[in-house]
Amino acid sequence: MSGQSSASTVSQRLAGLLARRPGPDDRRRAALHLLDWTGCAAAALPSPAASSMRKAAEPAVQNRDWQGLALYLGALGNVLEMDDVDKRGLLHPGPVVIPAALIAAGAAGASDEVMLDAIVRGYEATIRVGRAVGPGHYRYWHNTSTCGPFGAAAAASSILGLDAGQTAEALGLAGTQASGLWQARHESRSSAKQLHTARAAHAGLLAANLVNAGFVGLTTILEGEQGFFAAMAPGAEPAHVAVLRDGWAINDVSFKPWPACRHAHAAIDAALALHADGTKSDNVISGCIFAYADAATFCDNPAPRDPLSAKFSLQHSVASALVHGSPRLEHFDDVGLADHRVKQVRERLVVRVDPEIEARYPTRFGARLRVKLRGGGEVEFDAPDAFGDPENPMTAFDIQEKFRMLCDSAQISSRAQEEMLGCVDGPSPGASLRDAALGLLIGRSS
Repeated sequence: MSGQSSASTVSQRLAGLLARRPGPDDRRRAALHLLDWTGCAAAALPSPAASSMRKAAEPAVQNRDWQGLALYLGALGNVLEMDDVDKRGLLHPGPVVIPAALIAAGAAGASDEVMLDAIVRGYEATIRVGRAVGPGHYRYWHNTSTCGPFGAAAAASSILGLDAGQTAEALGLAGTQASGLWQARHESRSSAKQLHTARAAHAGLLAANLVNAGFVGLTTILEGEQGFFAAMAPGAEPAHVAVLRDGWAINDVSFKPWPACRHAHAAIDAALALHADGTKSDNVISGCIFAYADAATFCDNPAPRDPLSAKFSLQHSVASALVHGSPRLEHFDDVGLADHRVKQVRERLVVRVDPEIEARYPTRFGARLRVKLRGGGEVEFDAPDAFGDPENPMTAFDIQEKFRMLCDSAQISSRAQEEMLGCVDGPSPGASLRDAALGLLIGRSS
């Protein structure tokens, strides 16, 4: 990907910025995000959503139909709600950008360095658009699904070697396919969120492939009078998409240690602090989770009925942490949901919006937990930043351990795990991150 655009549309200016070359530290960061996504996708393989998508996409899997594979791999990363997240954009870049980059690299036979550069650029495009759409968009639209196609297109364009003008056209074709409504969250049995990420990855990859084949795209999709911002994002700030900034946005992205909605993570951290300090769950007679408004809107649910709604329940997440300590996948399955100790605690918890926490959001995803104990005592812990955020980061070792835990849950062989981990640490003869990830998730090509 080369060249700078002198034209004036937002997509053209963004494409010019994406032509910058990421550095070694940015590639190392991208490799960690690839590792994290691969673990999340691997752990999702036994899920009903993944099984259904695999069945529908089986011809693409068997025949290495790269475009069709985008739908399958794109559906996997978000199933467990452990995918990476950009706080300010309120979206998850990994589940969309990485499948598109991985598939484009596989189809082109691209090197790991080319693929990792593409991931950095894809994250940049997704995050820049996500940070510009504003709360009016997030009210109805799933930002990962609507802003993700821009990142998938940027990543695939990078691997295909499209110049800035072509990349801008691919961004336009991606944007005109943007979709994904939050109504999906109101039916907990639905797998629509996985279709959102699958379609976003597919849309971006398709857009880049079309432009590469000579198909004419469009360059005013973002700011046009009948374009993306005008139609879908009241109060958007289009100029923010193409403002020159130091560094790459991938370095601002948060990792998620716990298998729950990110809006619940700071509250989980507060509960873990109380648990570690000796607070016994059976001594809790009542409690209040103080959070920001979006956390309350999406996750105030004292009576979750299934594993997905448990992941979107502040009360269940906090109660589980108070009872068990560090949350694990099984704490959010049907057995974990039915645990009478957790049920008793979550029924005693309420959620309140705190003005100070709200004022810091979305720059900071904070929470505070206050519980009353038998005998009249009261304890409280303030978690201003969730574990995994840049202000409270997970280490590379933490991310590797998360990967191992997720792969173990899906019975991925230790050999496949160690091959992937070895490639993340650095190039090794005869092995690549691309092949290790694809091999772990869909098997070796015959």
